[in-house]
Amino acid sequence: MTAMQDVCVDLVTEGAELAALVAGLPPGRWSAPTPSPGWTVRHQVAHLSMVARLVGLAVRDPAAFERETAPVRKDFEAGMTALLDEELALPEGELTDRWAAHRAAAEQALAAVPRREPVPWLAGPLPASVLAAAGLMELFAHGQDVRDALGLPPEHTDRLGHVAFLGTRTRDLAHHLRGLEPPAEPFRFELTAPSGVRWDFGPADAEQRVTGPAVDFCLLVTRRRHRADLALTATGAAADRWLDIAQTYLGPPGPGGLRTGQSRV
Repeated sequence: MTAMQDVCVDLVTEGAELAALVAGLPPGRWSAPTPSPGWTVRHQVAHLSMVARLVGLAVRDPAAFERETAPVRKDFEAGMTALLDEELALPEGELTDRWAAHRAAAEQALAAVPRREPVPWLAGPLPASVLAAAGLMELFAHGQDVRDALGLPPEHTDRLGHVAFLGTRTRDLAHHLRGLEPPAEPFRFELTAPSGVRWDFGPADAEQRVTGPAVDFCLLVTRRRHRADLALTATGAAADRWLDIAQTYLGPPGPGGLRTGQSRV
């Protein structure tokens, strides 16, 4: 599931499927509001194009990536908004073409890097395979927003195993973002894939446990659904608290704690 070749192949497939979904949208549907407050379908695609551009730049030219993202590290929200505005300024046709070009460049660059090689990213270097998983997480989360906006049912596959992996790897992130001390004890995650197989992460004898469908877990850690609407079970006080704050991405969590609230990645 976490092999570099697998995640790169899955990244390509996931991106192509979402691109095909929006390719034929009539102009009026691009302005459809999504669950992310203030964001339309166009914002979602622009964000994905921006992220793909940054991923490709991080792999191909780390020095340029550091210069380009310096404003983000100084002020995350303002820096990300400025980068997004560059993509939003394009007409829809040019935006989809640009997204396709950025995706292709990022996919090719990641596939050529040894999976454990560190690549610079916004909060610090990540192994190339983890950065690819983060790119797939972006497609999953924003693809969910697009489908929600258009009233389309999701099409979940075992590709979201990479998102589940990232969700377990970023267990401590939500605590750090809120100024909280992460729990010292390890967690065990037992998740059922769309295909029915079980994915296990963490020591088998851990007392703190999270179990349930992998789809629900991915929706939770990307803050696309509230835990009360999902079939996830926590065993242990620390695991239970974490389900309330879990997130896989940097930046403010947004109103994801509300039953109807979802936030931007």
